[in-house]
Amino acid sequence: MDNLTLNTDNYQLAMAYAHFCNGTHNQKTVFELYFRNLPFGSGYAVFAGLERVVHYLRNLRFSDEMIAFLQQQPEGYSAEFLAELRRFRFTGTLRAVREGSVVFANEPLLQVEARVMEAQIIETALLNAVNFQTLIATKAARIRKEAGPESYLIEMGTRRAHEADAAVWGTRAAYIAGFDSTSNLQAGMQFGIPTKGTHAHSWVQTHETELEAFQKFADVFPESTTLLVDTYNTLESGLPNTIRVAKELERRGKKLFAIRLDSGDIAFQSKVARRMLDEAGLPYVKIAASNDLDEHTILHLKVQGAQVDIWGVGTKLITGYDQPALGGVYKLVERELHGAMEPSIKISSNPEKITTPYRKSLYRILNQSGKAEGDYLALPGETDVLRGERIKLFDPVHTHVQKFVADYTALPMLQTIFADGELVDQLPEIGDVKAHHQAQLQQFDEEVLRNLNPAIYGVHLSRQLWQRKRELIEAYGAGAHEADWK
Repeated sequence: MDNLTLNTDNYQLAMAYAHFCNGTHNQKTVFELYFRNLPFGSGYAVFAGLERVVHYLRNLRFSDEMIAFLQQQPEGYSAEFLAELRRFRFTGTLRAVREGSVVFANEPLLQVEARVMEAQIIETALLNAVNFQTLIATKAARIRKEAGPESYLIEMGTRRAHEADAAVWGTRAAYIAGFDSTSNLQAGMQFGIPTKGTHAHSWVQTHETELEAFQKFADVFPESTTLLVDTYNTLESGLPNTIRVAKELERRGKKLFAIRLDSGDIAFQSKVARRMLDEAGLPYVKIAASNDLDEHTILHLKVQGAQVDIWGVGTKLITGYDQPALGGVYKLVERELHGAMEPSIKISSNPEKITTPYRKSLYRILNQSGKAEGDYLALPGETDVLRGERIKLFDPVHTHVQKFVADYTALPMLQTIFADGELVDQLPEIGDVKAHHQAQLQQFDEEVLRNLNPAIYGVHLSRQLWQRKRELIEAYGAGAHEADWK
């Protein structure tokens, strides 16, 4: 929760200084944060990072040490600007999708309404928090999907995470999206996430025999022992020694909790281990597996009949292994001009990079069965969508792709988090965020939620918003074309 005010790019402060020098630093603006493409080939993403954003904004201030550092920079910031920074606080309005929500490309996750100096300085930190945590939460949801509701998931990627903060906040994101516990004690203390652990191979190696190592560990933790059985030979040494220790615990009225497989052919070893444990009268001993797992590996292991109850997932979760960045962006959609707010648009030769102007209201359209038919972006003044009678949903690029939904509910997705710099309400506890995510999943058909070749879920524009966007594209495009010929 340290002061991360300087967790921003140099050019953010340079632009703030240029605005200050030109007297435009108090100009009102609206920015929206969103991503253009769903990660991992998923049909959806899981929004995470809001708690990190709130802590950042509440602690946003330039310390004396930061001011001294900026005085030494080659940009030559004036004394007046540095004095402005000493008084700097976030005084704007932040709207956000509820954390843990199922979200899609090209819809605002955060909406910042603030003077341009504030909105610009906070951009990098907001993207840093939301891009990383949404990526990890989405990966975690995919892993939970393949593991199934009956499996227990432990996040154990700290030692392979990019740094301590990434491990702690990544753990939180994974827990929100379906994991049950973590090996990270800091995350456990900070967020109240259950913590679990076993022992390393080094524990076995520091004893004369594997059996001695197992016995001494079980003596210390007789009710919760999980034994790592692959230090020497999983089936010929690790399992027989485990069974002996488990029987010794039974005679004391205790029960061994689990074994862990961390190498080799996990599908084969787990099936043999299950048979050996059952034949020894130990059907209650669970089997845990680790070793560079992700949703793809878990799927293949389950197809092969692996007898695994607990999955320990580390590196490929906490690093977003197969897509290490979400690619979220933060774009200006409105600005103050001559005392009035005007729409702002970015034009690009890449159609997907053309922004949708105006601050927008975001709704989820639920049919009579409570299932989501599509998300809907509208201008704030539009109220027709709230009637719930009949609505036309169409793809904003391929406009011939359309459908009508009648007797629906339009669920507002953006909530006010900060108003005029003040936190409106306390954020929900992490258990409530996790429960909200599970409730969100119930709104969607299985075709959208599946990991492989998911159905495309539409994010639609109201006709009025779509028309105004087209008008701005034509106006700016025509202006640029004319300028090219002058």
